[in-house]
Amino acid sequence: MEPMDCVQAVPEPAVGTAVPGRNLVAVGWSRFALGVVAAAAIALSACSNDGSYGGIFRGLAVGTHAPAVHTKTLADVGGDLSKVTTYREPDPRMYQYSVAKALTMHRPILLVFATPGHCTECDEQLQVAKALLDKYGNQVVFIHMDQYMNPQAYKAFRVMGDPWTFAIDKNGIVRETEAGKMLYGEMQDAIKKILPDAGSGKMG
Repeated sequence: MEPMDCVQAVPEPAVGTAVPGRNLVAVGWSRFALGVVAAAAIALSACSNDGSYGGIFRGLAVGTHAPAVHTKTLADVGGDLSKVTTYREPDPRMYQYSVAKALTMHRPILLVFATPGHCTECDEQLQVAKALLDKYGNQVVFIHMDQYMNPQAYKAFRVMGDPWTFAIDKNGIVRETEAGKMLYGEMQDAIKKILPDAGSGKMG
């Protein structure tokens, strides 16, 4: 049999043969339908993972170079925070740099994808990020991406749904990625992995 790409071969249903109390034609088509469902599931799992990403819309994989996507900053919208976020209590420091600009600065980046306009957990996630910004803001660039304002970033980072968090080192490599809400300690651990002295074993 020739190898298949993404889909599995499904055997032809048996037809035209009868057995006592059972019509093999019906049985054959029933098995065929189950085979189609199974093949579809296999295809989705096989074809959604291209090696570089955690699958289609599953976020960039650890070890991947972060894409230099141009995103809106406060300077781009005349300082109007409502044009860069749907968060009710935004911190201007999280909208100073586009992702593309931050990557050229060769500083660690904590990139938080969250859209409070339609996501309660996103609001809570940004509260955690703001608390850590006060502690690590002099070492790490914090950037918030809102889906309504920067949909291109969601596409570039293969994100569907939120919140999502990416910890990116000074060389632009994703070192930690997390789908869903992170607790304070979890986000802090992700930040520690990208601090300048992380490789030395010191925890800043």
